[in-house]
Amino acid sequence: QVQLVESGGGLVQPGGSLRLSCAASGFTLGYYGIGWFRQAPGKEREGVSCISSSGGSTKYADSVKGRFTISRDNAKNTVYLQMNSLKPEDTAVYYCATRCSAQAMGIFWGQGTQVTVSS
Repeated sequence: QVQLVESGGGLVQPGGSLRLSCAASGFTLGYYGIGWFRQAPGKEREGVSCISSSGGSTKYADSVKGRFTISRDNAKNTVYLQMNSLKPEDTAVYYCATRCSAQAMGIFWGQGTQVTVSS
């Protein structure tokens, strides 16, 4: 039973915060670099952030730099995305996956969690 499950999404006001979790079961998440992606209606899925398998290297899309922080706790088989100073344009379904590139072969996706930023 291999699963990758996102949680923590919801409705938040602009300027608010959410913490997303990406929890793996059936495999060891620590073997993989993990990417967070998002897809808003009418837009292509875009990379938001990624973290290396060890957590020693992180990357962020320009649109979220300074606001989002990716981290991981491999002992808990979980990757997090702390989202601060949220903006309406952050509204999307957020997905985690076992690669930092959405085009990577063999990528395994979670089901996504909805983040809505609205007043």
